[in-house]
Amino acid sequence: MIYRLIAYLPFPLLYATAWLVYVLLYHVFRYRRNVVSQNLTRAFPEMNAKTRAQIGRRFYQRLAQVALEILKARRMQEADFRERVKVINPELLRKHTAEKTQSAIVLSIHQGNWEWMLHGALAEFGAPIDPVYKPLHNETVDQLIFDIRSQFGSRPLAMDKATRDILRRRREFRIFVMLADQSPVRSERGYWTTFMNQEANFYLGAETIAKMTGFPVVFAQCHRRRTGYYEIEFHEVASPPYDKESHQITDRYVELIEKSIAADPESWLWSNRRWKRDRAAEEACAAAEQETG
Repeated sequence: MIYRLIAYLPFPLLYATAWLVYVLLYHVFRYRRNVVSQNLTRAFPEMNAKTRAQIGRRFYQRLAQVALEILKARRMQEADFRERVKVINPELLRKHTAEKTQSAIVLSIHQGNWEWMLHGALAEFGAPIDPVYKPLHNETVDQLIFDIRSQFGSRPLAMDKATRDILRRRREFRIFVMLADQSPVRSERGYWTTFMNQEANFYLGAETIAKMTGFPVVFAQCHRRRTGYYEIEFHEVASPPYDKESHQITDRYVELIEKSIAADPESWLWSNRRWKRDRAAEEACAAAEQETG
């Protein structure tokens, strides 16, 4: 298939192809143009329309590049990721995992190249890093992404099985990576808070696991330095002991991702329908369901 052939393209030709993909996505197919525009308007109401439109166009250019970079990863070696993905402050994560007796949770978001981040961290730390993921609807693409994530020894964990796996093997040293910036489905327990000037629901999985295991939580921010080159910067989120009644982990995570997006807005995944759910409507629905028993 064509996406398998893309992995063989040299980088100059890869980015030339990415420009064509951008033109098709943005100008021809107008892929989720309305979604991106609405998200930017809600997130940055203080910006003028021209600035938001510029961010939108740059987002599509970045999206095309990242999509092809992810496919390219199939033919890249560990040395390639050492060159192209640098960790700014590895000591922060090593502080929590130095003795390799304490696992850690690393939270991140869909910014920069989130797939290359995994391989860059593996190359830097040489430790077992298991990403938690939400399976894609397209089985072929889902298998492709699974293969890319596991090619250097990572063990991807499907979200619906992750908690059980982590608890069962909690005494094994591992680093768990979770991208928790997307909206949970209605059937999943979430936490409503203000995110980018509007109410949004967040997964509580990472917070729940951290409280059950006592694992420290760190945030990984991806900086795009230039085309095809990234840096990972770690930030403290929380360390045990945890307040069982608070949402300090999720609140800190939301604070950090807002700062990350504000610093480089065109790198975040604006095409995601992040604010598609309405809190008032869902709470009313939940109340009605309780009444009917």
